[in-house]
Amino acid sequence: MTKDIFQNTVFIHRDKMYRFAKSILRDEENAADLVQEVMLKLWQGKTELEKIKNKEAYAMRCIRNDALNMLKRTRLATDYKESLPQRNTIAQYPALTRELVLSWMQRLPDKQKMIMHLRDIEEYEIGEIMEVLGMKESAVRVNLMRAREKIKGQLSKVFDYEKGQLERSKR
Repeated sequence: MTKDIFQNTVFIHRDKMYRFAKSILRDEENAADLVQEVMLKLWQGKTELEKIKNKEAYAMRCIRNDALNMLKRTRLATDYKESLPQRNTIAQYPALTRELVLSWMQRLPDKQKMIMHLRDIEEYEIGEIMEVLGMKESAVRVNLMRAREKIKGQLSKVFDYEKGQLERSKR
């Protein structure tokens, strides 16, 4: 594999890889480092990479695996959960729906979080998500549905709270 072929088949996906790594790690520097490490691994294994049919899915799978391994080694997940804002902070900023949804996405189980990120943020098709995560279509769809239901439930609580606040303020 030549440098040009590598750039046109793998390197062009570095931004998606970075966003995916960042969504898992929740740290910009670690995500950037991880993408560099994965790119280096892919370049070093370029002869094996030539045999891979969908290089983008393979690269994204490498990101996922290495990011999860990094979380295990450094315990970023525990640190992140401790740094989450308290519930009253959420009540203070109900208009920031996008930020709320992204925050709640981070609290989802890993599979649901990855699937929802790939589908709703990166706009991957179900088939592409199946390939990236190595899951069956039914598992992808079920996890996506469950993730969306959890987020919808949280949004309903916030909207109900806001509706109640508005009604009280009119009295």
